[in-house]
Amino acid sequence: MKKLSLVVPVMNEEENIKPLLKTIREALVEIDYELIFVDDGSSDKTVEVIKDLSDDRDKLIVFSRNFGQTTAMSAGIAEAEGELIATLDGDLQNDPRDIPLMIKKLEDENWDVVAGRRLKRQDGMFLRKIPSKIANYIIRKSTGVYLNDYGCTLKLYKKDIAKNLGLYGELHRFIPVLAKMNGAKIVEFNVKHHPRIHGVSKYGLGRTFKVMSDLLLMLFMQKYKTRPMHLFGGLGIFSFGIGFIINFYLLILKIFGYSIGNRPLLTLGIVLVITGIQLITTGFLAELIMRTYYESQNKTPYNIREIFVGNKK
Repeated sequence: MKKLSLVVPVMNEEENIKPLLKTIREALVEIDYELIFVDDGSSDKTVEVIKDLSDDRDKLIVFSRNFGQTTAMSAGIAEAEGELIATLDGDLQNDPRDIPLMIKKLEDENWDVVAGRRLKRQDGMFLRKIPSKIANYIIRKSTGVYLNDYGCTLKLYKKDIAKNLGLYGELHRFIPVLAKMNGAKIVEFNVKHHPRIHGVSKYGLGRTFKVMSDLLLMLFMQKYKTRPMHLFGGLGIFSFGIGFIINFYLLILKIFGYSIGNRPLLTLGIVLVITGIQLITTGFLAELIMRTYYESQNKTPYNIREIFVGNKK
């Protein structure tokens, strides 16, 4: 088994491939590794350049169209055979020479994930750095996973952690949260970051809104994945209870001869009761779906790190 699998998602990076390959081969010369490129629907000559420059350590996965960076990472990780798996951007902004240092950090201190932290980030202030800082702060405070740089692609994982991340959608920014949910021990490591020389960045201000949407999903997954009834049932009971109190109050008024037909409070009470019933029903359905998910695939809602059997005395 190879020691390291390096997964590099690429899209329209034809001018970066040659210097990237040169740097990777120089940086990992003393490591037994495989390099997995995942082309995410490039429209330039990225695929042709990779094929021309590849050697027997390199592998290329070509998507039929653009599926997104998270899906590209997932495909590369699924193909990986190494004991350790690293992910790296293909735009030359991450530095492959940091990888041996990250491997040493992981092995010497027995971490499960070493996450890169770009101390001197070479990106635009207003469109990249400031939105990223805001997003990082919100993610830290919301999830309780205290990292400073969620957006750095350069990360190193033990194989069993990477293979069980469950990546889909656009959740690559939340990889540390997903890893933590699986019980991983995570540490940050200061890495170099270079300005982009060739090609065009695929990131923009619009991604901030996607990150916030994904954050809501992560909070649900983190807290209620195995017990969705606690969320939907709690909200449903609260809504139903407030609606019931309102309607009971109006019923008392009706008994004493007051007119309630034109009161907005009546509409609110009915809506709250119906909403409460719907939320409770949704909780039941979500519970059934989660039970089906685990039982049909023989999955468990827990991960065992180690089983120790004591020696007989």
